[in-house]
Amino acid sequence: MNSGKAEPVPSTDPTGDGVAEAPGAGSLEGLKSALAEAEGRANSQRDLYLRSMAELENIRKRAQRDVENASRYGLEKFAQELLPVKDSLDLAVENAPRADARSLAAGQEATQQLLSKAFEKLGIKELDPRGEPFDPARHEAVMAQESATAEPDTVLQVVQRGYELNGRLLRPARVIVARGPAG
Repeated sequence: MNSGKAEPVPSTDPTGDGVAEAPGAGSLEGLKSALAEAEGRANSQRDLYLRSMAELENIRKRAQRDVENASRYGLEKFAQELLPVKDSLDLAVENAPRADARSLAAGQEATQQLLSKAFEKLGIKELDPRGEPFDPARHEAVMAQESATAEPDTVLQVVQRGYELNGRLLRPARVIVARGPAG
């Protein structure tokens, strides 16, 4: 049906012939111009769509690569902070046969300080809740013990310290909790 010529469109034209030209179609050249303009806009939109899809795919690949690198190298900072601690322990083991008890104790204390500094740099905080109210969200009670001096449900003794990483609990503190005297 498309022979390249504009076909008349039925109309309710009062002239009586029942057929009129398409509204706004002044001539064949006008239609060709409008078609070329519409095709140009369509091509422009298609190009924009293809570019957007390519950019989206690039972002997806970049995000996937970032996740893979984070899982592969995420512990790098942690490992770098622990290397001085390892070096200190290696030195202590090498010198243990020649060292006296006092120098071994000093070496252990220095190593502990290195580890504490590494933890601090990494955002790891030690929980030592002695004397604080028992908090089941942050503490694990291993035993309850009668105490005449401490308030009931407070931490009497810390069996194993707990740790938080940037405010998130890594390990609860294992504690002995005070209870009131029996009777």
